[in-house]
Amino acid sequence: MGGCVGTAREGSTSSRTSSAEGSTSVRGGTSIGKNVPLRHERIRWKSDMPLTEGQVRSKRDEFWDTAPAFEGRREIWDALKAAALAIENKDYDLAQAIIDGANITLPNGALTDCYDELGTRYQLPVYCLSYPLNILQRSPDKDGENEAEASVEGEETILKVRLSTTSKDVKLTVRSTDSIATAKRKLDIQENLNGSRQRWFYGGKLLGDRLLVCECNIVHNYIVQAIITEDFMTTIDS
Repeated sequence: MGGCVGTAREGSTSSRTSSAEGSTSVRGGTSIGKNVPLRHERIRWKSDMPLTEGQVRSKRDEFWDTAPAFEGRREIWDALKAAALAIENKDYDLAQAIIDGANITLPNGALTDCYDELGTRYQLPVYCLSYPLNILQRSPDKDGENEAEASVEGEETILKVRLSTTSKDVKLTVRSTDSIATAKRKLDIQENLNGSRQRWFYGGKLLGDRLLVCECNIVHNYIVQAIITEDFMTTIDS
C-alpha cells in the first residue's frame, strides 16, 4: 500500500536555520537536510498492474483510513491529506500553506517523504498524489446502463449491516453479482441515508466499491460494518 511512517527520532526539539538555498531542519539535534519548498509538478509513475481511476481512489481511501493507526499524529495525517488533495487540484500554493501551517518539513520537496516538528517521519505512496501513466480507461456500461444499477444475475442473499449512526443491525437483500457500490445504493434507499458517504468494512478490511458481493467471502449472518458520514456519495471506487 506504500510506506506509512517511521518512528520519531530521539529528542523532540526542533529548529530550522535559514540559508540562501532554503532552510535546514534539525530534529533532536540531528540535521535531516534542507526543508525544500513543495515542487510544482506531478509525480510520474507506472503501476505494476494497470489500474482504473476507481481502483486508485479505492487504494487512496484505504490508505487514509488506516494510516493514522500507525505512528504519527492525527492532525499531521489530516494536513497531509488536505495537501495531497490540493496538489491533485493543482493548487500548489494552498498545499504549501497547509504544509507550512502544520510545520511539516519536506527534505525533497515532495510529500512522499516528510517530517513533523517532533521528527516523526511520514511517507505517502505515490498513488495518493497522482494517477499512474498506464491508467485504464473505464469501459462503457453494458447497453448504456449505469454500472451501479442492480444486477439481475446471481443468487439472492441477505447481508447483515451494522450502521455506525445508530449501531443498529439491518438486513439488506442483494445479489451475489452486485457490486459493493450497488449494495451501498440499496442500503441508502432502504434506510433513507440521503446520499451520505458509506465505507464498508468486513473482517477489518475496507470493501472497495467495485468488488462484487461474491468476491468478499462474507459469511452468512456475519456483520458488515457501515461507517456513515455526511459527505455526499458521488464517486464509485474500486
